[in-house]
Amino acid sequence: MAYFENVEKIQFEGPKSTNPLAFKYYNPDEVVGGKTMEEILRFSVAYWHTFTMDGTDPFGQGTMIRPWDRFSGMDLAKARVEAAFEFFEKLNVPFFCFHDVDIAPEGSTLRETYKNLDEIVAMIKDYMKTSKTKLLWNTANMFSHPRFVHGAATAVNADVFAYAAAKVKKGLEIAKELNAENYVFWGGREGYETLLNTDMKLELDNLARFFHMAVDYAKEIGFTGQFLIEPKPKEPTKHQYDFDVATGLAFLQKYDLQDYFKFNIEANHATLAGHTFEHELRVARINGMLGSVDANQGDPLLGWDTDEFPTDLYSTTLAMYEILQNGGLGRGGLNFDAKVRRGSFEPEDLFYGHIAGMDSFAIGLKVAQKLIDDKVLDQFIAERYESYTYGIGKEIVEGKTDFHKLEAYALENDQIKNVSGRTELLKAKINQYILTVLAE
Repeated sequence: MAYFENVEKIQFEGPKSTNPLAFKYYNPDEVVGGKTMEEILRFSVAYWHTFTMDGTDPFGQGTMIRPWDRFSGMDLAKARVEAAFEFFEKLNVPFFCFHDVDIAPEGSTLRETYKNLDEIVAMIKDYMKTSKTKLLWNTANMFSHPRFVHGAATAVNADVFAYAAAKVKKGLEIAKELNAENYVFWGGREGYETLLNTDMKLELDNLARFFHMAVDYAKEIGFTGQFLIEPKPKEPTKHQYDFDVATGLAFLQKYDLQDYFKFNIEANHATLAGHTFEHELRVARINGMLGSVDANQGDPLLGWDTDEFPTDLYSTTLAMYEILQNGGLGRGGLNFDAKVRRGSFEPEDLFYGHIAGMDSFAIGLKVAQKLIDDKVLDQFIAERYESYTYGIGKEIVEGKTDFHKLEAYALENDQIKNVSGRTELLKAKINQYILTVLAE
């Protein structure tokens, strides 16, 4: 049966189109910098926000009208698979992502949960045989159920640690079965509320032990996908151990895990950490750790993770600048970890949200490529740091000086003249490039 009867396959119609169910800027076949948009952007649909979310919030019941919600239990899980692949085909996306509990309900026992997962995974695998849409990544939800009240891999209870290990073991088997490009760890409750009752060292040590066991098991079963950590500073815990990329990188380096993991960076998580999206991308990129992206945005008037579809062209431009400078996302992609607003409750709104996000990143891609081609930022930065290419600056960079030589130099050159950073000029240039692309 069709779950989106009012929607045909979404086509590229160009910026002059008035059809809300059409791409205005995302043309999957358009070549930008030697690759097609589809190859570069690698869009993905988040199963949880798109097919399981009902609009419930802390202040009200669900509002979403979904044609598959007339079912329950495993029948609902199967209907969601049918709806999902219809959605993927009509949106023409190459990837999707899911948590284990998104695709199949938990049973009364872990064995029953495994049975439910096996049945739905077999169904998904069958659909994937005739679909272009592949699995970008999967993960285990280890934050929703009350058993994870004190964490999962950092739990105070060893039985919970074991249960979490069992879920990830199963998740890795599913990843291999469905040929996932990556496997993600998001530590929703891997953190603490207060240090008064927390053994931080033991929790961090145990988290590292958990990750090493995951690496070992992936090797054992021959899963070759990339492991990803998704940083977030807070929510649901007050302080999460994967606060941001820099914190996560320090953790990986301390515990000799840096060769096995990269980062899945979410825009709204970056802002919750007090950073910009592009900052987190840059920190990951310059350390060779940029793996994948959860594409969304937050609301500057709200202090929590609102997971809105990305429509800020300035942000998508700077994000794509970092991604292109990274040489692309490799096995990663742009996953829309985004949800339609609670008042946007009709099935068609799911398409409107994704179309808006895909068009926004397509614009960002084209602008970023032009900025790179014209060396707008590269040239300015090179000139700004030119003093390190000759004389005393070159000696500093090459490690050929010390405090004695630097003091002697400073005593003879203490009349320092700086140059402007031209921040406003650069922002104006980016605006100009965005407007130029929009006018094409």
